[in-house]
Amino acid sequence: MITGKMFRDGIISGSNNISNSRQAVDALNIFPVPDGDTGTNMSMTIGAAAKEMAVLPDDCSLSEASSRCASALLRGARGNSGVILSLIFRGFAKSFKGLESAGAKDLADAFSNAVDAAYKAVMNPTEGTILTVIRKASEAANEMANTLDDPLEVGFAGLLAAREALAKTPEQLPVLKKAGVVDAGGQGLVLILEGFLSVFENDVIVQALESAGTVTPVSTPSKKTVAEASGDIKFGYCSEFLIEKSNSAKKKDPLKLRAFLESIGDCVVVVDDNDIIKVHVHSNEPGNVIQSALEYGQLINIKIDNMRYQHRNADVGVEEGEAPVMPEAEPVNNYGFVAVSAGDGLADLFKDLGADIVVSGGQTMNPSTDDILNAIMATPAKTVFVLPNNKNIIMAAEQAIGLAEGREVRVLQTKTIPQGISAMLIFDENDDADANQMAMMEAAEAVSTAQVTFAARDSEVDGKPIKQGEIMGLCNGKIRFIGEDIADIAFKSADKIIKRNQTALVTIIFGEGATEKMAEDIQQRLADKYGDDIEFTIVNGGQPIYYFIISAE
Repeated sequence: MITGKMFRDGIISGSNNISNSRQAVDALNIFPVPDGDTGTNMSMTIGAAAKEMAVLPDDCSLSEASSRCASALLRGARGNSGVILSLIFRGFAKSFKGLESAGAKDLADAFSNAVDAAYKAVMNPTEGTILTVIRKASEAANEMANTLDDPLEVGFAGLLAAREALAKTPEQLPVLKKAGVVDAGGQGLVLILEGFLSVFENDVIVQALESAGTVTPVSTPSKKTVAEASGDIKFGYCSEFLIEKSNSAKKKDPLKLRAFLESIGDCVVVVDDNDIIKVHVHSNEPGNVIQSALEYGQLINIKIDNMRYQHRNADVGVEEGEAPVMPEAEPVNNYGFVAVSAGDGLADLFKDLGADIVVSGGQTMNPSTDDILNAIMATPAKTVFVLPNNKNIIMAAEQAIGLAEGREVRVLQTKTIPQGISAMLIFDENDDADANQMAMMEAAEAVSTAQVTFAARDSEVDGKPIKQGEIMGLCNGKIRFIGEDIADIAFKSADKIIKRNQTALVTIIFGEGATEKMAEDIQQRLADKYGDDIEFTIVNGGQPIYYFIISAE
């Protein structure tokens, strides 16, 4: 029988096994764009479950172990491969619910439920992927369960079939065959199953290599540690904003506002400049700060930071790859926004457009479902729109919908940063959620995006060889240009997405490795070609990986 302890140790063993081979699985990705690769995403996803398993006692039931594993995987899921992995184990947990241990038929049923959960999550399932691997494993497991009442034999049959299915993935996907590799997601799943069988067959947990990290539980700071980390801060909230003076308030003395703020806080700055008053204050009463300022006019560019929370995260530390936990907010507003982006400039841009919280992440580090859920719950709104801004983050964001309590969550399928920006620009506070969602997605889909990055590995796309380190220009996700000159590739890529007599606005966002001067030169070349018909905007996004992100609309 398969016990809770065996399942617990199997998760830890499988996590260690894929972690040890994470880079090798990453290398199977045939698309040369540097991204949150499959091995990394799957390893971090099951790593979240391994930490949860590490605190379970030996006498835990299979039901408890599988349920807690499924929950941890759901919250820790990163990227599409991580979400599919979490759904596979949700299927296992469904079959093991209420069981102390499992026999051969129980395990075969668990494989069947795993296949159902994984396939239902993908709108257009593609064979030759992790889906094929788990389906073939399930078929073999069920066939064996009809012959032998031995869960070990059932599991072993599933593993053998998974290996065979993996080896055949290049025959199902020509791009894999041309590259001479197997499917990365399928390989990751086989490694995890191998870790399980090591426990089931020999009671041996695959050990993590030192360079791959361990699966010991995360240390949680005690209340005393947190208190000590923030104890030196007398006033916890930093409030900054501008007051646009109303006509009736222009005769009011801003010194009275300053005097009040000094009575409830410190570090007070009140600068009166004709029609605008700039305010900065540290206090424990941000609500009273806002209320007093409203007597002078409407507030703009409001920013309120919890300094104790920031100080605690700096002192206690946040584990690599994990977003800091934010305090839950009361849903007082009708609408709120969570956007995903990388780079300080882009984060500031989304906040200026109205985003309540920007989750740090993107191409190289896909945020987990829990990261996005935490941001949703920290957004003070009844309806929260989530903008993933990356096709590999959409599934993880959608998993948060059912986890958010007391909020309606709407995930917009924005696949690029410009799509997210355009979606936010079209939002209308006076429309209902349905109308806004439709309008925002229409705006997003009307945007063409060009991206300039480097090749992370040698590859071949559409018959064109690509060498590691070469500059690539992507137009709406497809590699169109390859070369050595960043600015030249950026110009060609932008030119490709511009439609004469249709494009009215082009935005050039430059990131790490590019300069404003390069952006200005690209703008000038485009202006020389298209004349005054197009309005240009240059933004310092500060994003990693992409030298330029250019939109045309």
